[in-house]
Amino acid sequence: MKRFFALVLAVWGAALCAQNIDELKALAEKGDAEAQCKLAFCYETGDGVEKDDSTAFLWGKKAAEQGNAKAQNLVGVLLEEGLGVEQDAVEAFSWYKKAAEQGDAIGQRNMAYCCENGIGVEKDLNVAFNWYMKAAEQGDSSAQFRVGVCYENGKGIGKNENEAFKWYKKAAEQGYAKAQNKIAYCYINGIGVEKDFSEAFKWYKNSADQGDVCGQFNLGICYENGEGVEKNLEEAFKWYKKAAEQGDADAQFNLGNSYYNGEGVEKDWAEAANWYRKAAEQGRADAQFNLGNSYYNGEGVEKNWAEAVKWYRLAAEQGDAKAQNNIGVLHLNGHGVERSTEKAKEWFKLAEENGSEEAKKALAGLDKENVRFILNIIGAVVIFSIFFYRKFRRRE
Repeated sequence: MKRFFALVLAVWGAALCAQNIDELKALAEKGDAEAQCKLAFCYETGDGVEKDDSTAFLWGKKAAEQGNAKAQNLVGVLLEEGLGVEQDAVEAFSWYKKAAEQGDAIGQRNMAYCCENGIGVEKDLNVAFNWYMKAAEQGDSSAQFRVGVCYENGKGIGKNENEAFKWYKKAAEQGYAKAQNKIAYCYINGIGVEKDFSEAFKWYKNSADQGDVCGQFNLGICYENGEGVEKNLEEAFKWYKKAAEQGDADAQFNLGNSYYNGEGVEKDWAEAANWYRKAAEQGRADAQFNLGNSYYNGEGVEKNWAEAVKWYRLAAEQGDAKAQNNIGVLHLNGHGVERSTEKAKEWFKLAEENGSEEAKKALAGLDKENVRFILNIIGAVVIFSIFFYRKFRRRE
């Protein structure tokens, strides 16, 4: 969960730590459960005191044992994450359950998440849905979003796109950025609602303005394609860059393409190679392929056939037909690898199986032992081209 729930809880705690710490400690030491809970949150967030998860757990457990639901949630988070205490998912679940059974929405959502993912309890999607729904009906936006996910994917409840859209919208209207991105996707694809690119753009913008990386990326696509808004490559570049700087591999790849082609920004092959590398290092096959091309052609980086082979191979191992085809070409001309017609054939066959027409032509030529023809036609055309693919959206 990467402290997803802890962040929600921290917002509650921070607002309560303005009280004088010494006064809070005095009340907590007298056994006041509310003061113990507030003090635990102060230590967990480092608000007014030095952050100390162990002390947060100590005070949180005292309050939790007195039945304080917020403290029970905090203790659950600390146990689940192993913060200030030995990690224990089973014990964490037991505390979430105590909070949930008191009607606490965050506890209900936390319990649902555990049931959905088998954290500290046997996985049970039906039970997860029921607890998400309890929290959602209390207005918890994160739970409303999860209810939408359950309805859209038929997780613990029958698939129902109309219901999915309804719950996504409830969460989105509360300002939940993930739901805003999701409802935009629904408008783009007509999931539970009639297609409406203008509405999609509005919701992507709301999500992106809150810093949601998916919203930023998808907003860039809207501007690039002119979907729901006038086409504007400068704006597309701006939003891709925001998402890319958050480490999003898809946006990094698109940003590399923008720099390579000079779309929305001055053409800069060095910057293109830089962003291709960032995406490639995260495992994007098309970015690995493009970086291989950059090294082969010396575009934005010093020409280096060995590096080109390295990145082509990484992409090829993921099933990228263009990369497989290029490795075959490299084996024909001996650039960065040993010259070998047999190895070239092996790579061409893999590429052909993955739909490469170029590889199919290469194999036909090799069968005729027309190697020079292959090098002239395939080598000249395929190797020196950059592959662009950016027309896609992520759902979440």
